[in-house]
Amino acid sequence: QLGDRIDAVVVSTPDHNHAVIAAKAMRMGKHVHCQKPLTRTIWEARRLGELARENGVATQMGNQFTANSEMRRAAEQIRAGQLGVVREVHVWTDRPIWPQGERRPVLKPVPKTLDWEVWLGPAPYRPYGEGMYHPFAWRGWWDFGTGALGDMACHACNLPFRALNMRDPISVEAECPEHDGDSFPNRSKVKFEFPELDGRAPFTLYWYDGGNIPSAELFSGVTLIIKDDDGKDVPPPFARGCLLVGDRAKMYAAGDYAERGIQIVGDVEELEVEYPKSPGHEKEWFIAMRDPKQPAASNFPDYAGPLTETILLGNLAVWKRGRVEWDPKNLKPLNDPSLERIVHCEYRDGYQV
Repeated sequence: QLGDRIDAVVVSTPDHNHAVIAAKAMRMGKHVHCQKPLTRTIWEARRLGELARENGVATQMGNQFTANSEMRRAAEQIRAGQLGVVREVHVWTDRPIWPQGERRPVLKPVPKTLDWEVWLGPAPYRPYGEGMYHPFAWRGWWDFGTGALGDMACHACNLPFRALNMRDPISVEAECPEHDGDSFPNRSKVKFEFPELDGRAPFTLYWYDGGNIPSAELFSGVTLIIKDDDGKDVPPPFARGCLLVGDRAKMYAAGDYAERGIQIVGDVEELEVEYPKSPGHEKEWFIAMRDPKQPAASNFPDYAGPLTETILLGNLAVWKRGRVEWDPKNLKPLNDPSLERIVHCEYRDGYQV
């Protein structure tokens, strides 16, 4: 009833509702800002990018440090050869900070303040369980969330994605505890293989969560000391960060967003580079609404969609607890067709993307 009075939509629901809401809004000609991860599944990420182009709307994902000047500067330094040829990237997080590896909770009456059917949306029906889904712990359940990887990699992988055109991986492999396909395992390590792309050398990205961190040897020469949330000094590695290893030098970026500090380690001079300045994350979206020739950096077709596709591929390997060979153009798992139902899920009646 208010459709003709709304210009733009912000989607800040749990992950499983992102694609359904964003797709409908774009088909109505509305501009869309959607929280990260853009979608719950790989196919949805590709489809939202297509819909954004088809409908000519301004879009943006809510990984706000895409607009950060220091991150942008560091990315351009890497592109200019600051580290030499980058062959390894390591990214780690202290997530999950919600339960994972859990069994479904005991059935409880739905609170009067919650419309459980609307909250479930396109997800398969399940009874309400107090404290384990709404309002926060949904992140640890396959039907609703994307685990630690989906939640934080859209932030933590911003620097390598921008610096190394981190898209179109050809394989991914995961190490993690057994899980029941209902709740994500409580920790994982994931290895992504990226081939040469448009002149960028092939490289491997390693993801760590749930207490897993890169080996201490990788931080040889790193001296950057970070203050934690309690003001205490933390030597490398900080609880969250990114390390890019080149054949000339390496770069340590501390924090979820490279916001805790960046250090270049190696016998190299720091390069002076030009990089695109941002008027601010949200302002980029507002500008794009008025001028389609100035899309937000984290728009769906060019950035948010491909980044989300890459990241969520890791969850295919987590589901399998092994290696997945991947066709990135056609979104096909080559060595296990059963994974296609994770790439492109079915929705409850009445929902579509």
